[in-house]
Amino acid sequence: MSTVINYKCPNCGADMAFDSQTGQLRCESCGRTDKIEEMAGNNAHTGGDFSYEMDEDDIKAANSAFNSDYADPSEEDNPSNHSTFGENEAIEYHCNNCGAVLITDSQTTATTCSFCGAGVVLGDRLSGSLAPAKVIPFSINKAQAQEAFKKWCKKGLLTPRDFMTADRIKNITGIYVPFWLYELNGRGEALATCTRVRTYTAGDWIYTETKYYQVYRKVDLNYTRIPCDASKKMEDNMMDKLEPYQYSNLKDFNMPYLAGYIAEKYDFNDEQMLPRIKDRVSSYVDNYIRSTISGYTTVNFHQKDINIRKKQADYTLMPVWMVCYDYKQAEHIFAMNGQTGKVVGKPPISKAKIAAWFSGISVGSFILLRIITMLLGGGLL
Repeated sequence: MSTVINYKCPNCGADMAFDSQTGQLRCESCGRTDKIEEMAGNNAHTGGDFSYEMDEDDIKAANSAFNSDYADPSEEDNPSNHSTFGENEAIEYHCNNCGAVLITDSQTTATTCSFCGAGVVLGDRLSGSLAPAKVIPFSINKAQAQEAFKKWCKKGLLTPRDFMTADRIKNITGIYVPFWLYELNGRGEALATCTRVRTYTAGDWIYTETKYYQVYRKVDLNYTRIPCDASKKMEDNMMDKLEPYQYSNLKDFNMPYLAGYIAEKYDFNDEQMLPRIKDRVSSYVDNYIRSTISGYTTVNFHQKDINIRKKQADYTLMPVWMVCYDYKQAEHIFAMNGQTGKVVGKPPISKAKIAAWFSGISVGSFILLRIITMLLGGGLL
């Protein structure tokens, strides 16, 4: 059964929507606010590591044990308990406010009525096992997002002057983008041959002394709240650049947070996104291992094993303002973190400014060269 949910003000009957400033549902008509929590019912790693420089017996023991599994039987990924959505086509809903027909694709979970503007939540797509676990509510409203985008445009040193006025915003839309927030365990073992090189002079001779060390590292790290967007519509690179989010404002999901905004459900479940997030965290573990080996002239790894295990994945909705900017008969898409105000996107580049910039460098280099030549010619250098 298709379920449409919108929130009516108990005082005046007008539509209520989520207010990013107060974090509550607010009625624009009479000003009433309701606390959402009362209506219903770090990218950091922790862990230990140890390291040491080995003698000959230690090296033999490490080589024989290097490829063996950890004793901990929980090496495999924890099983998922999330359900995927059915492959539905466009579905017809009816606005409770004015009765208008709402046609949405199968990914939409919250939208606004095109006729009366009421914010509606499609409850049957957010119920039971399909419901998100967490949400970061919008902290920046539409007016603030527009002003922040205009300020961002003015910072572009090589953008066209008429683009920097930021007066061609075609539309700006608040969207809750589906993410998976992962908790992962990263274990790594590495064997490396390292050297310390010292050069010194004795009499007429110059000596180079090279000492070799066999170095072993083993780390066990826990990573929490690693985000990965799960929407086909959103460009992965753009969503990655919107990080970091501030997880101090991470809330248990309640549907009123979506009122007045558009929301999407995930296209990919956490198992489908896991290889991508494992690659990302593998690089973290690798960099951490490398950071523990310092003070050597050279470091040559000849054995390395990194295992990433999923501990948990939470379906989470993240706030994003999508800005469509119309410039010279072309649309430019930008994204803004709806919590922090960070803007990402590729603005157009002014060819005239680039030419002027290179011209300035060329003229400056020529003048500097002339000054050096004159000083050399006068015997001042």
